[in-house]
Amino acid sequence: MDSTEARQYLQGLLNKDLRIHTTDGRMFRGTFMCTDPDTNIVISKTHEYRQPSASQRAAAAQNSSGSSVTLDMTSRFLGLVVVPGEHIVKMEVEQFASQMRHSTAIV
Repeated sequence: MDSTEARQYLQGLLNKDLRIHTTDGRMFRGTFMCTDPDTNIVISKTHEYRQPSASQRAAAAQNSSGSSVTLDMTSRFLGLVVVPGEHIVKMEVEQFASQMRHSTAIV
């Protein structure tokens, strides 16, 4: 992908909702605002999601009496966030059925 194609692709992501997974297991969900040459990503209206801690998992397992345990991720609102590019594992664009383009074939 050359720089023109990359720029057009990133421009297409502007103001779209992204899920960004990081090396420490957190997930950030927010609106893509911009990036920089170091691949840092700036997202707004961001929520951070974290896996339950080891102590929370141990306490839940102890109280479960041998049955399976389901723990929810904890979340908090952060606002405007810069996610360092070196810590990004995966990025996903959130699309709902109402946002997807429907293409029709002309025969």
